Amino acid sequence: MTFARLLGIGRAVPPNVMPQDEALEWARSHFSQIYPAFARMAPVFANSGIRERQLAMPMDWYFQPQDWVTRTIAYRKVAGALFVEAARDAIEASGLTPDMIDMVVTISSTGVATPSIEALVHDELGLRPDVVRVPVFGLGCAGGVSGLALAARLASTQPGSRVLFVAVELCTLSFRDDLANKANIVATALFGDGAAAAVLCTEGPAKVAVRTASEHLWPGTLDVMGWDVAPQGLGVIFAQSIPSLVTKQLRPALELLLDRMDTSMDQIGRFVCHPGGTKVITALEDSLELETGTLDAERLVLADHGNMSAPTVMFVLQRLLADADLPKRDMLMLALGPGFTLSGALLEPVD
Repeated sequence: MTFARLLGIGRAVPPNVMPQDEALEWARSHFSQIYPAFARMAPVFANSGIRERQLAMPMDWYFQPQDWVTRTIAYRKVAGALFVEAARDAIEASGLTPDMIDMVVTISSTGVATPSIEALVHDELGLRPDVVRVPVFGLGCAGGVSGLALAARLASTQPGSRVLFVAVELCTLSFRDDLANKANIVATALFGDGAAAAVLCTEGPAKVAVRTASEHLWPGTLDVMGWDVAPQGLGVIFAQSIPSLVTKQLRPALELLLDRMDTSMDQIGRFVCHPGGTKVITALEDSLELETGTLDAERLVLADHGNMSAPTVMFVLQRLLADADLPKRDMLMLALGPGFTLSGALLEPVD
């Protein structure tokens, strides 16, 4: 099989910036009145490793009562705008134009739109009428890796076709001021919004190609992470400690992935990980037997944008590929998401 090359990466974030200290003060003023244990939870804001995040909507929007209708209106508008910006960035970086795109893979789990987002922005972006659309819902934080892997497979099976991959997530639209529980407060401390895009093709100049990909779903873990659906909107589910699960169970699953990919730990020059939070990054370094601080790009992306779900790992990859000193060795992208699933994609350098 001819491997799909990563011709270019794009990204976009909304303009509404929320410093983490302001997020803490808002949470304190609100949750301390309805959640007696908030004082014990408050350190999660300071210890998150986040300096600031970008929000889909202006701050005053979040102070108003919201429901499915208002959240969906916001999702369609902002997700569409970020999709176009990230897609244009990636297409331009690839040296192409929108009318040269043959297929679009859209990843999003933080809102519902039918027609899907790539159809809503079809004319604005300038895609052809015959472009093939592949919208995917429900991958959550794993969507950045799983979506890129899917786009690469599609590009490889049709050599010469140009596949646009876009992950857009508006996690903050799920902020629920009516939910007084630990998971909701953690989500309020971690989530940000953004979009990332990439163009893949078996032909063209590139630094890396997607050689293979694999996933592992742990049995009996469906309740670890996901969405709870209520009239007010989506509510985050964190039924178990993700860092603890990573520490205990990641390495055996990773060994299975590496075996299926026909590679090994000593062949990996750089892991490219989804930074779900600072504790998750630390747990990843421990499980991967990396020196503390090795996942520096992950920490920087988390500090500047928070956890944007699926797009976040693509922000990390873009930062790493821009480094002129990046070792010419295989890279392994990793992300965890609902299922509970470990998703991996093996990238090899292109000569």
